[in-house]
Amino acid sequence: MTKGRRVLVTRAAHQAGRLSEALRARGLEPVEVPVLSIEAPADCSALDEAIRSIASYDWLILTSGNTVRALVDRAAELGLSLALVAALQQVAAVGSATARAAEKAGLKVALVPETYVAESLVESLQGQVFQKKILLARAEVARDVIPDALRAAGALVDVVDAYRNVLPAAAPALLRAALEEGIAAATFTSSSSVTHLASAAQAAGIDFPFDGVKAISIGPITSETLRNAGWELAAEAVPCDIPGLVEAVNRIVNPA
Repeated sequence: MTKGRRVLVTRAAHQAGRLSEALRARGLEPVEVPVLSIEAPADCSALDEAIRSIASYDWLILTSGNTVRALVDRAAELGLSLALVAALQQVAAVGSATARAAEKAGLKVALVPETYVAESLVESLQGQVFQKKILLARAEVARDVIPDALRAAGALVDVVDAYRNVLPAAAPALLRAALEEGIAAATFTSSSSVTHLASAAQAAGIDFPFDGVKAISIGPITSETLRNAGWELAAEAVPCDIPGLVEAVNRIVNPA
């Protein structure tokens, strides 16, 4: 496989498989360099309290499959079933993959926005949240678009950190090896994948962005983070999901 068909996959190790398999199906060579590792919050007290009282909320908003996994795992640590304690509320999921993860965990998803970004979720919930109590579970560092907009619409919003993204210790060395062999394009599935790849590059003594490597983003927020980091996009996924990302990579790396 030549450099021209090698594609950097930056997703967490437990999530990379689906993207890598889809790239292989297009005749591309995925090069996995996980720059994210999902860990529990340093202090789980707020998360534990939210899980124990989750049935008191009108809505549970899930922002990613990682959020679902974190809630399920923590509920199990507490000797609880997330599906049982959340049975009385409505669930909103940002994206079909998050919805599938939630349903696999036994949750019934009532709302998935038309596009898989925070702004679309807020728009979909308009008119349904006035004086409603909402639990938003998300990553430790995340934008405040959803809670700010929902509060402006009259909702009572509690935000809880379900997990945190950390940079794996092996990432700098893996990145150095990948770039030495050559990379045609790099895929980004979140803003965190951009910032963590930049951190891995810094730790490895590599200039960021990477010269001659095409950046392909899953959606507008990730694209904005790339531009802010000085990396102009080659393409953005439409729709904003893994199949859309694979199509975007294929257009750029395998032009007709």
